Amino acid sequence: MKARRYTEEQIIAVLKEGEAGAKVADLCRRYGMSDASYYNWKAKYAGLTVNDLRRLKALEAENRRLKQIVAEQALDNLTLKELLSKNF
Repeated sequence: MKARRYTEEQIIAVLKEGEAGAKVADLCRRYGMSDASYYNWKAKYAGLTVNDLRRLKALEAENRRLKQIVAEQALDNLTLKELLSKNF
């Protein structure tokens, strides 16, 4: 996987400059990115602050951890049901 060139904090800073009135073409030239990248970032990060982004990342990590716990419990339950359904 290709390493990211910009951090989320840098992306939010670029988007704030755009919201402040800077032209997209000027921003793209200054930061060395394409127009498509700017608009993709805008679709993904519009309206977020750095604190919101950190909180979102923490919630996503917690959600991923909880989903894994549920999957493991479901597998354990399935295994127990199979063992109990066999006639000894």
